[in-house]
Amino acid sequence: MTAFVSAASPHVMNTYGRVPIALERGQGVRVWDVNGKEYLDGLAGIAVNTLGHNHPKLVPALQDQLTKLIHTSNYYHVPGQEVLAKLLVERARMDNVFFCNTGLEANEAAIKIARKYGVDKGIAKPVIVVYEHAFHGRSIATMTATGNPKVRDGFGPLLEGFIRVPVNDIDALKQATEGNPNVVAVLMEPIQGEGGLHPMRAEYMQQVRALCDANEWLMLLDEVQAGMGRTGKWFAHQWADIVPDVMTLAKGLGSGVPVGAVVARGKAAHVLQPGNHGTTFGGNPLAMRAGIETIRIMEEDKLLQNASEVGEHLKQALKQAFAGDQRVLDVRGQGLMIGIELDRPCGALIGRGAEEAGLLFSVTADSVIRLVPALILSRAEADELVSRLAPLVKKFLAEEAPKP
Repeated sequence: MTAFVSAASPHVMNTYGRVPIALERGQGVRVWDVNGKEYLDGLAGIAVNTLGHNHPKLVPALQDQLTKLIHTSNYYHVPGQEVLAKLLVERARMDNVFFCNTGLEANEAAIKIARKYGVDKGIAKPVIVVYEHAFHGRSIATMTATGNPKVRDGFGPLLEGFIRVPVNDIDALKQATEGNPNVVAVLMEPIQGEGGLHPMRAEYMQQVRALCDANEWLMLLDEVQAGMGRTGKWFAHQWADIVPDVMTLAKGLGSGVPVGAVVARGKAAHVLQPGNHGTTFGGNPLAMRAGIETIRIMEEDKLLQNASEVGEHLKQALKQAFAGDQRVLDVRGQGLMIGIELDRPCGALIGRGAEEAGLLFSVTADSVIRLVPALILSRAEADELVSRLAPLVKKFLAEEAPKP
């Protein structure tokens, strides 16, 4: 009998509260740890593994690319950049793309575009409107834009140039910006992933678009988590029938290969010129092939439709499973981006879910269970997810005291 292998990383910085399992391989929406235990993956690497694990079309394409070029640098043209950029701008109805590696980098670039846009207009100290509960990253700039004090505190003075407002309140936005000539942009997530799965209402997004147009502000949309088909459309803002000036992408764009993108249009598309911004790894041939193949496979396999239909099936099944339970405050979301809000902190469920139910998911905003599985999830797998999750949550609620 093979000896049990414990999960430990003594030489790795202790920056994560890790679940004590070590994953070794995956297939579809299932993964196995080093001891052979199987898990149903409801997290997809935090909305990253769009095509699940070991996809039979993606893996051979990446293997092919590995034999050609992995990295060259941006001193030279990278043909895959133009191919992927064209795919993105056609689907977004925008103009051009800057490629980087992560969502943080994409949001940092978006902030730079907004600030330079203001400076170019003669605004010495540009101001960007951001939101309560927002999450945009952990660099100094994106951390400042983030709404969670747990992310921001402990690093000394943050950047100036940000105004924070509540979500879905156009009057609050107007009041916060009234008479301020330094405002240059509004930065928002269509659905606040890390902030508890709070959606921006379609009407509100339309109002913000109109306000930005009226004041010549840039509308910046962080689609790092909600974009790339997760809600059933290519980008979550498309449910509101608007087009932003700048949109950031990452996570699901490369199906697990790190790739970020800043998509821009109109007056925002040419703010950055040579020397203003750059990256060593961003846009490398391997990452571009991953993005190209992800979009190709998503279209071939009709994964936007699958995300919409299976996501709605999953949401309704969860609502039915928790119907009448006053301790479950809400089941919300769109497509395969779903949050289950409880009446108490439930971070402990992450570890218990893996151990007791063989289920991977996360918890955001202390009390919201987040489900962001691969877009290949089937109805049967969605039903299995509910059958594993619902008893676990009910058992937890029966044991744990509610928050005061």
